[in-house]
Formats: sequence, C-alpha cells, structure tokens
Amino acid sequence: MRPLRRARVAVVVALVAAVGVGCLYRGYFTGILPSAAAQPGDITLPPGFQITVYASDVPNARQMALGPKGVVFVGSRSEGKVYATVDRDGDGRVDEVHVLASGLDMPSGVAFRDGSLYVAEVSRILRFRDVARELAHPPKPEVVNDRYPKDKHHGWKFIAFGPDGHLYVPVGAPCNVCEPPGPLYATITRLDLSGRAPEVVARGVRNSVGFDFQPETGQLWFTENGRDWLGDNQPPDELNRVKRAGERVGLPYCHGDGIRDPDQNRSRACDQFTAPARLLGPHVAALGMRFYTGTMFPAKYRGGIFIAEHGSWNRSAPIGYRVSFVKVEGGRAVSYETFAEGWLKGSTASGRPADVLVMPDGALLVSDDKGGRIHRISYTGES
Repeated sequence: MRPLRRARVAVVVALVAAVGVGCLYRGYFTGILPSAAAQPGDITLPPGFQITVYASDVPNARQMALGPKGVVFVGSRSEGKVYATVDRDGDGRVDEVHVLASGLDMPSGVAFRDGSLYVAEVSRILRFRDVARELAHPPKPEVVNDRYPKDKHHGWKFIAFGPDGHLYVPVGAPCNVCEPPGPLYATITRLDLSGRAPEVVARGVRNSVGFDFQPETGQLWFTENGRDWLGDNQPPDELNRVKRAGERVGLPYCHGDGIRDPDQNRSRACDQFTAPARLLGPHVAALGMRFYTGTMFPAKYRGGIFIAEHGSWNRSAPIGYRVSFVKVEGGRAVSYETFAEGWLKGSTASGRPADVLVMPDGALLVSDDKGGRIHRISYTGES
C-alpha cells in the first residue's frame, strides 16, 4: 500500500473510531443531562434537616474554600472562572457573587490561607494576595509553581493546606488506566510554596478530586474515582487513607478490594498495595469530601465524612448524584450511606454535587456544577 493511501486509511479509521466513541459517550449520557437546576424541594434528607439555596448564580461551581467572614471562594472547571460569594448579613444566602478571574485552565481547586487565595490550574498553582481587600477589583495572580504536567485528562485539581502548612495537590493519571508516564502522574503531592519541586506523598492514585485531613490524627483521607469500562458494577470508587508518606495504592494493577486489572496486571498480588479504607459505589464519581467538624448536626455525624458524589457516566443505569456519609470510629470507616439525594430522578439529573464544605456555624454547603448553584444544609431538629 502506498504511503499516501496508508495515511488516508489511518485518518479514516481514526475518524470512525472518534465517531464511535462519541456515539457511545452520547449513549451513556442520554437522559441524564439536566433541563433545570434542582430546587430544595427536590432533595430528600434525614429527618430534622433542611436544604436551601445558598447561591444561585455560580456557573459550573466546583471546589469551595472558606475565606474571611461571609466569603466563600469557588473554583470551576469548564467555565474557567474563580468566584467569591459573599453573605454579608449572615442569613445563609449569598448577597453578591464576584468573578475574581476568568479564562483560566480548569481552575477547579481553591484554597485560602493568610489572606491569599491559591488556585490550581492544570499545570500550575496561582496565588492572589490580599484577595478579599476589594473583591470587585481583585489583584492579579502570581505563579507559585508551574512544574505540574499539562495533560487535560484528569488534569483538573482539588487542593488544600495540610496541618503541616504545605499545599497538597493531586495529579491524575493521563488515561483511563495505564502505567504512569512520569514520576508525578497518579499521585498526591505537597508543596512548601518556596518554589521547590513537588514532593509525592501517595502513588498509584488514578484520580482524586477530594481529600481532607482527619482532625484528631492529621492523616490524609481522599476519594478516588475507579477506572472505566469494566462493567456497571466494578470497580468501586474508593475512600483511601494515607498513614505515611510514600504509600502506594493500586493503579494501574489493582482496584477496590483486590480486583486485578485485566489489561495491566499480569502477576502482581493486590495485597502489596494499601487497601481502601472504604469501598464506595461503582462509578459514583466521588469528588469533594470533608470531615464534619461542626456541632450543628447530631452526634452521629460528628467526626464522619461527607462526600459529594458527582454521578456516573460510565454506567447503563446512572448512580450517584447525591451526598453520602461515611461514619468513622477508631480510625475506621465503619459505614457508608446516602445522606442527601434527589438530584437524580430515574435517569434524569437536575444537578451534580461536586464538593461539600463545613461552615463556621456547622451548616454544610454543597456545590452543584451542573445547576450552577450552591445549596446549604442545616439541622433544626424539626421534621
């Protein structure tokens, strides 16, 4: 076959493959795209809880971070914007939404410390100094670190400061499942903000878009999205815990509770990797998670973990689209249950929870990147 003809055949094959994958993705997404944002009355909660709209004009709202009194910073992914929401009178509803930056590269992750807002793009960390002084006229960002990979696949990030004062930054695998092509891929890293290279604290992490530090121990717990294309019910998403720096979880060899990867694992025993602290639902897309540190909610929830489950796409019957709760006792995740649901009705979704945030008064915020809003869950004790 002549070179030119071979090239033409290769192009045709690639186009056919792309169309086929596109049709397959559309097939999975059919019926789960929202026509309108979920209303508080759509959401079911345990007795005594209530949900209200905290902010209604935050397109593609993703990770949230507490700022000065009354201010919550919010990142986005496809929107490319970073927001500051302001509840000036403390009534549990936002009065102002400011766009602090736009045109950024998937600025999903945000963290606030010592007056500065840190924002994670795909390949770099930005800092907005003295950001709250004049929210209507925000400062220009400076680059803190630009040593992260530029891959878009699992490139968006969730960031947070640890009890050691370092900024923790995950780097997803640039694939569904594969051998990491470099030392920073499929990891969780930390930065000391001095300009040094990132330090890896966990490896074999396919894609974590949510983590928190247990208040009593300072240990890092994180959610992880399981690989795709192993069927509707496997592998599960995971809740993991890092007891010491350098631990290795399963990617690309093992998933969940010992599921050997059919494509990557030829001989590796799964017991050589750190096992999950808790198995979550298959393909629920567990994202933002926080330990509940407030006192508003009943004792059952104190010290446990709330998880925003963004919702499946790689499943014939959708699952997730909810907030779940994991009870933690004695350093063990002892139970896993649905806490708030209603963003999914049958096969139609009216929202996708992306993050949760515990407020100073003990209320729980839930960002919804499909509905472009933030909900506030409180406890009154009245049904």
